[in-house]
Amino acid sequence: MMNTVLSSVFFFIVALGILITIHEFGHYWVARKMGVKVLRFSIGFGKPLWTHHGKVDNTEYVIAAIPLGGYVKMLDEREAPVAPHELHRAFNRQPLRSRFAIVFAGPLFNFLLAILVYWAIFIIGISGLKPVVGMVAPNSIAHSSGLQVGDVIVEVNGKITPTWETVVLSMLDRALEQQAVTIKVRDSAQRDVIRNLNLTTITGSDLDQGNLLESIGITPSRPKLPAILGQLEEGGPAQQAGLQVGDKIIAVDGQPVADWDAWVAYVRPRANQMIRVDIERSRVTDAGRALERQVFQVRPAAVTTKDGTIGRIGVGVKVPDELPAELQSILRYSPGEAIMPAIIKTWDMSVLTLRMLYKMITGMLSATNLSGPISIAQYAGSSADAGFVAFLGFLAIVSISLGVLNLLPIPLLDGGHLMYYLIEAVKGSPVSDDAQILGQRVGIALLGTLMIFAFYNDLTRLFGPQ
Repeated sequence: MMNTVLSSVFFFIVALGILITIHEFGHYWVARKMGVKVLRFSIGFGKPLWTHHGKVDNTEYVIAAIPLGGYVKMLDEREAPVAPHELHRAFNRQPLRSRFAIVFAGPLFNFLLAILVYWAIFIIGISGLKPVVGMVAPNSIAHSSGLQVGDVIVEVNGKITPTWETVVLSMLDRALEQQAVTIKVRDSAQRDVIRNLNLTTITGSDLDQGNLLESIGITPSRPKLPAILGQLEEGGPAQQAGLQVGDKIIAVDGQPVADWDAWVAYVRPRANQMIRVDIERSRVTDAGRALERQVFQVRPAAVTTKDGTIGRIGVGVKVPDELPAELQSILRYSPGEAIMPAIIKTWDMSVLTLRMLYKMITGMLSATNLSGPISIAQYAGSSADAGFVAFLGFLAIVSISLGVLNLLPIPLLDGGHLMYYLIEAVKGSPVSDDAQILGQRVGIALLGTLMIFAFYNDLTRLFGPQ
């Protein structure tokens, strides 16, 4: 457990350091290009841990103790007196378009980082489970559409879907809007057939459970996999009990577990019932690696679905590196071909982030989906454990989230400053100091509330009842 915590903290700091540096470098680079004097470039807040003075303008470069943000301090008459010979380099003396560009550059660089990361991911290649329908639930949305066992989903609303992950992401966009989705499937006779899924009955609670395919009535086809944990839900019953990624489930309540499907079949009807789980765990010893057997008590959480209440402990199966050829899918582009898919992917994820945020604000999606630094740290650690490509994917998503968040029209954020500049462009004069002071107070209240709620969600996932 301690190694897991240390891993999460380490990769959280690595990810946050990269994202903050890129964001602040955007402000810094554009400010320098606009002729503004930069006094300090700081990664983190609080006590400086490392300081260096640059040769140009004696700019102070700082790494500070609290790695939850950063800032670029520019020459500005509103903060300190400016020598007459440097007035032309003060931020507040710049034309509106220059100030707008400097502030906008931070979020823009986060989006550019996401594009770069997705570009690298597409070149390396994304491997996953081919979207073959393994089972269609009776009287479900999928059944009503005519989906058949063995159908391969090749497109969702015109977007190519080589893996189940891409299928879910493409459907989620329409599910948030409770709209119909058009999919193209390749049936057993190798014919391309169009199916229409009516997602108007999908509710926010369905999406909160994080199992869109189950709500639609689709079970992916997969090979018989050993019951090895590949994913852990942060704060879920399995993690609370002490289970770890890589654990192999040997028996449950004294009964041998043949494979992952047998494990799932045992857990589902036992909501809120304590079960005994025997696992094998790899342990490093002086002589090398050894397998040790451990026993855990786990209480599956009760989750309400369209088929009734089921038990779930918040785990995912470990998918082997080499899947059977008929179920394996790899999406890979050349460096030139990967540019446009990377841009499209960044755009799609940005729009999806905005829509989910809007749904949470309007109450159509539970705000418990909001994550704070604790959950983000856990995601960072688990994605790093899953491999380099998974960590890159995590980095891209968080970079997009950071870019979107900073563009919200909330005072104190970049979007708040941009809002002031748009008002200035319309009225022909800057927003008054009194209005900006009031906006800062509102911004502090909003961001403080947001952070408190995010922390509350994190702690609930960690220590709340499961």
